[in-house]
Amino acid sequence: MPEQTISFQGTFGAYSDLACRRVFPHMATLPCTQFDDAFAAVSEGRAALAMIAVENSVAGRVADVHHLMPGSDLHIIGEHFERVNHHLLAAPGATIETLRTVISHVHALSQCRQLIRSLRLTPVVAADTAGAAAEIAARGDPTVAAIASELAGQIYGLVSLKENIEDAEHNTTRFLIMSREARRPARGTPTVTTFLFRVRNVPAALYKALGGFATNGVNMTKLESYMVDGAFAATQFYADVEAHPEDRPLALALEELAFFSREVKILGVYPAHPMRIAASASEGT
Repeated sequence: MPEQTISFQGTFGAYSDLACRRVFPHMATLPCTQFDDAFAAVSEGRAALAMIAVENSVAGRVADVHHLMPGSDLHIIGEHFERVNHHLLAAPGATIETLRTVISHVHALSQCRQLIRSLRLTPVVAADTAGAAAEIAARGDPTVAAIASELAGQIYGLVSLKENIEDAEHNTTRFLIMSREARRPARGTPTVTTFLFRVRNVPAALYKALGGFATNGVNMTKLESYMVDGAFAATQFYADVEAHPEDRPLALALEELAFFSREVKILGVYPAHPMRIAASASEGT
């Protein structure tokens, strides 16, 4: 049933699949080859929601996602932070001693360099982590392992020879939850507002456009720029702020932003994830 389905980019067992099951355990997950396929599944009514990975604390932002979001006509209704716990997965009967090669997504391999080096394994890049796990299951070769999620191991019948093998303890991926309909939280609760804007092509336009956020005490946690339509002089900015647009400080800041911008588009107003709230509280102490 589409109303009980959530789409994601990747194959069954991917970390995006894991995030879907963690946040919406009652929903069926729909794997999609590309990010635009995951957006289209919601736009076309084949899924009610999409779980989209946008950035990782080690690897940085996920390419293409911010370019695709504006054209999808979907709304951000939530965010989720998923701690990445990589597992060294192998076919039943394999041991650490039998391994010679490890395959996974390029980011997963780079996030587990210490283990790969210590075991003297040869890394081989695969399209994604779950796909690597599926390949290992099909081959049944005790000399080859995959780096993937515990969920992938369960789905493809693999054995976890080592868990939590990532180099960085903070390894976390941030996901955005997308829907056809906007859902704004009530004022007074911790809120994130995500928006796009293009500044006018005049000197110091960006500086002036952002001045209202500083003077009104609005915390901006993300600001990224993107080239528009291949034109070097046309730049689009993507921003996250920790505030609700109906609160006076953000309302005033957006009003000032609009004065110096050609276009301002709100992509979503949604509840801040508990991990974000905890991080903000710790920085404030």
